[in-house]
Amino acid sequence: MSDKQPSSESRPRLQSRHWFGKGSAGLLLGFGLALALSGLFAWLGPGGIDGGGGKIQFNMWLISPIWCMALSFVFLFRTSARAWCWLGAANVVAFGALWIVRSVMA
Repeated sequence: MSDKQPSSESRPRLQSRHWFGKGSAGLLLGFGLALALSGLFAWLGPGGIDGGGGKIQFNMWLISPIWCMALSFVFLFRTSARAWCWLGAANVVAFGALWIVRSVMA
């Protein structure tokens, strides 16, 4: 068995110079993703969009933990460009799914 370590040149190291880009991606795109996912739950959750019994309040408070999770996990990306690309793609998929659900169920 050989214990080969990956060379430091093959993978870029995590650096603090990418934190502003990652943080801004998490703030902006993470918020959009949280809105889209909360909207999907509002349409697809129990009772549909008109579900009563505190569902509106639950949907409102659902945004915060999703947004915080996106903002926390965004620092696992190697570069800020990757964070922007992946979160941007996730936003496109989530808002596309929300648009499809709204147009089918309305």
